[in-house]
Order: sequence, then C-alpha cells, then structure tokens
Amino acid sequence: MELPSFYNGAFQPREIAKKIESMGVAKARADAVTIVVLAILAGAFISLGGLFFTFVVSQSSLGFGVTRLLGGLSFCLGLVLVVIGGAELFTGNNLLAMAWASRAISTREVLRNWLLAYTGNVIGCLGTALLVLLAGVDGLGGSVVRDQAIAIAVGKADLPLVEAFFRGILCNALVCLAVWLAMGGTTVTDKILAIVLPITAFVTIGFEHSIANWFFLPYGMALAEPGVVSVNGTVGNLVAVTAGNVVGGTLLVAGVYWVAYLRGGTSPE
Repeated sequence: MELPSFYNGAFQPREIAKKIESMGVAKARADAVTIVVLAILAGAFISLGGLFFTFVVSQSSLGFGVTRLLGGLSFCLGLVLVVIGGAELFTGNNLLAMAWASRAISTREVLRNWLLAYTGNVIGCLGTALLVLLAGVDGLGGSVVRDQAIAIAVGKADLPLVEAFFRGILCNALVCLAVWLAMGGTTVTDKILAIVLPITAFVTIGFEHSIANWFFLPYGMALAEPGVVSVNGTVGNLVAVTAGNVVGGTLLVAGVYWVAYLRGGTSPE
C-alpha cells in the first residue's frame, strides 16, 4: 500500500499523473506569445547547459567514464533552469500526450503546442549560439574549447541516422522521467535532485537530445572550417533525433503512465 503524500513529503505516482494531465491542458491552451517566449528561454537554458558540458569535458585527463559523468552533471543546469525557472521545452512537452490520451485536449492543440515550443526552442538555441560566438569564450584555454565544440558537432553529424533515432528515443525517456520525478517534489531541492540522475545518465551514456543539438551543431559548425561539419549530416541528425525524442517521450513515458494510472478516467489505488 502506498503511503499518502503528506506522510513522505512527495506526490505519489498516481497524483503525478493527474498533475501532468492538468498541466498538459494548461500548456496546450496557453496563448501563443507566452509559449514562444518561454520556449525561447528553454532553448537558451538548454544551450547554456550544453556550453557548460563542452567546457567541462574539454581536454579532460580523468578518463572517458568520469569525464562523461562530470559533463552530464554539468548539463543538468539546462533542465534545472527549465523546470525551476519555468520554460517550455519541446521534449518535456511530449508529456502532453497524457492529456491527449484522456481526450482532455485535441490533436490540433497538442501539435500547436509542440510546433510553437519547438520553434521557440530553436530560436533560443541559435540566439544563444550567436551570443556565445560573439563573446569569444571558445578561445579560453587556448583552442581546447573550440576543438571540443567542433568534435562534438562532427560526432553528431556523422552519427548514423538509425542510431541517432534510437538514441533520441532513449534520451527523451530519461528527460520525461526527470520531469515526471520533479513533478513529484514539493520543494526546489526535491525537484533539482529528481532531475540530476536521469539527465546525468542520458548525457553520460551519449543519448541524443534534439533541442541541445540545435546548439551543439550550429555552434560547432560556426567554429569549424567550411565542410568539416556535414550539413546533410546535421539536418539528418536533427530530424532523426527529433522523431526519436517524440517516440521516447510520448510512448515510453506518457503512454505507459497513462495506461497505468489514467486509462478509463480512473487511477488504481
């Protein structure tokens, strides 16, 4: 038997499911300007996490696993800012599928939110990449940051599309689980701790996040000589990873939890 939420200080899974369903309705029906502005913020936040990651893993001598772990912890900055600061992140908004499955919102409302959020995220990522380029932070530490940023972009652009797709699925399963867990918390500390492990895991393992890639790929391309970062590979990566993110978020998290707690309009005790 599950303990009541007032006993352990956190919302129970069935309560989280209902909160996310209600949140989905609110997000789907928010006005367009609000969604786009908050989505631009989310793109900027995720980009700052990506930049933090790039710096931390640059020329590290700690070994592959430990370096990736530290990089993953650094990248958590992005989702912490999104969740605590309040922003519209396309990948997290894949959880709107729960409200859609309950017929609380229409397909058109879901797609509207996703399109506005994705567009705003891209603007935020590209704008942040431009600001970072103008700031010249890639020159810090000699050329190590620049080299690392280019290497990240090349690796993503050269990733086979099938692998990119499945890494996208696994990535957004963890991102949406991080959002799910954060919704269970009642304090800022709770929410941050809930975010850290899933996000650190996806970054450490090397899964692919479409919005983060809208920073990594253009930034690396801008720093590299023409042709070093494949344009076709960049486009292919963004398309494949975005599709994978949608599958991972909607089916593996929203879909599974909807079946467990919301199907038929009731939740199990």
